[in-house]
Amino acid sequence: MAGMATKKRRSATIKTFAAALASGAVFSLSMSTSGFAQTGGANPSMAAVFAPGGTLRASINLGNPVLASLDPQTGKPVGVSVDLATEFAKRLGVPLQLVAVKSAGASVENVDRDQADIGFFAIDPKRGQEIAFTRPYVLIEGFYLVRANSPITTNEQVDQPGVTVAVGKGSAYDLFLTRELHHATLVRIPTSPAVVQGFLDQHLDVAAGVKQQLEKDAAQAGGVRLLDQRFMVIRQAMGVPKAKGDAAATYLSKFVDDMKSSGFVAASLARHHIAGAAVAGDND
Repeated sequence: MAGMATKKRRSATIKTFAAALASGAVFSLSMSTSGFAQTGGANPSMAAVFAPGGTLRASINLGNPVLASLDPQTGKPVGVSVDLATEFAKRLGVPLQLVAVKSAGASVENVDRDQADIGFFAIDPKRGQEIAFTRPYVLIEGFYLVRANSPITTNEQVDQPGVTVAVGKGSAYDLFLTRELHHATLVRIPTSPAVVQGFLDQHLDVAAGVKQQLEKDAAQAGGVRLLDQRFMVIRQAMGVPKAKGDAAATYLSKFVDDMKSSGFVAASLARHHIAGAAVAGDND
């Protein structure tokens, strides 16, 4: 009976989170990162630049399971992006507030609309018009998924007239494929986690997305398969509005470099059991 009660409480917590997220939820956190590298004392001058309101607001995309997901016990966001945001707030010496959303596009909008001070994004030239990116801290692969009986067996066969491709609206692979596909038709699904279901429901030819998400959805759906080769490498970075100035961009870049070289990023990926993503190198 106690076990059933615990499960009910967890379910209620997650339902409450989902409802809050739909209305633009934020989380004020005081999280432990014990075992990770510490970055030194607070920096009041940069805190004033990054968090003029006194609290660092970090945009967190729950649509990419490599970066963040919900803890099944607490219903709160966890993952490498949350760990990095927590450590960066420590470096600045300010409290942290997570602004969690369901898609990459919404995460970018948080920063563009001054609803967040920093974010975690795939590097893309369109986003780079307003956001200053660090060097990437992790590399993720983008893959195609098709039905088991599909005649499509290679990436090159995707970009053909009449082929429909489901993508998460505003995602890195949406932006990339918008530039790279010249004959196939993109069908934009509201969020990345909904891509495979949209692909199935709308009887589309191809689903494009992060390999880990596609593998997870494929195992649940059945009757589908991933193509053998990635179509892109997604370079995940931290970003800050260019309006905050060059000093802020440089400071954030140095932070990400520190987190990679210290082993923080690798340790975070391992702690959250993320397979298939690689820590970015200096030349990536």
